[in-house]
Amino acid sequence: MIDWKVARGTATTLVRPGPELTATEADDVVDTLRRAAVTAEDPVREYTGLVAPPGPASAAPVLVVDRARWVDANLATFQTILEPVLDKVAEAQRVPQRLQGVGAVAGGVEIGTVMSYLSTKVLGQFDPFWTGASGEGGRLLLVAPNIVDAERRLGVDPHDFRLWVALHEQTHRVQFTAVPWMRDHVRGLMGEFVDATDVDPQALSRMLTDGAGELVRILRGESEASLADLLQNEEQKAVVEKVTGVMSLLEGHADVVMDGVGPQVIPSVANIRRRFEQRRSGGSGLDKVLRRLLGMESKLRQYRDGAVFVRAVVDTAGRDGFDAVWAEPANLPTKAEILDPELWLARVHA
Repeated sequence: MIDWKVARGTATTLVRPGPELTATEADDVVDTLRRAAVTAEDPVREYTGLVAPPGPASAAPVLVVDRARWVDANLATFQTILEPVLDKVAEAQRVPQRLQGVGAVAGGVEIGTVMSYLSTKVLGQFDPFWTGASGEGGRLLLVAPNIVDAERRLGVDPHDFRLWVALHEQTHRVQFTAVPWMRDHVRGLMGEFVDATDVDPQALSRMLTDGAGELVRILRGESEASLADLLQNEEQKAVVEKVTGVMSLLEGHADVVMDGVGPQVIPSVANIRRRFEQRRSGGSGLDKVLRRLLGMESKLRQYRDGAVFVRAVVDTAGRDGFDAVWAEPANLPTKAEILDPELWLARVHA
């Protein structure tokens, strides 16, 4: 249902190269980001108390990439996640072979177009689904052109900004490598989503029909839903609620770590945070519409809501009390508990 080669070709054609840099400047950016990732590692571990055990499964590599390489990495991940869903739908609907090719090309163009847009927005990312040849668990990607573009637009110190970004992404790296069950738990949620996929053509048609009005409200800014929300049945929505709880925790925790460690190692951290928050909430009218459609506004809420949850729990129960979230999957907050930390405290620390 998706021609992944077409998706890569489309994204490669459409993706913008990023800010102009001389060869010397480009080498300096790569070197600085690599050193920032190393510098960030110890402060993050000391602040969080999370330490990965030795071994290849915990040795997630750090890669400094351009936009095209980021697209390649994420399309590979999407292919791993989505193909079980797509195979399930295709088998149930028994689409004729001649039409499958046409639909696959169209699907490839669509996902390639989306990826080309997203490739200009992401500063860094931890990919927990990648496994290296030696058994490395996950990989950290720092998108060099986007980081340079952001620091120029914000008018902040490049060295400080690169270290600030590295602190956030290193926190994700530690979350997944130091908490031994986290990676498998997130994979399991993806499996639950696949199992909940409704392959009945009539049910899919009803979702599309019912979602038409909601789509109009999204475009008007009257709804916080995204395109993905319109294509989910009730079982899938229940799984997404779990995923939202986990991701809000991880993103919010990373933001809290950035702000906690930042003043110790980044002189201009307060200025960076202020200007970055302005950037998060800015953008043109079209850009805001696209962000709503693609669920990026929901992602921003995860940062905010998750950070409020982490700070509230630490204020009430201390860091030791908060660290119960890493003990077992049952201790992860739900989406409702993220919004009301007292619920989590009552359940886990009753």
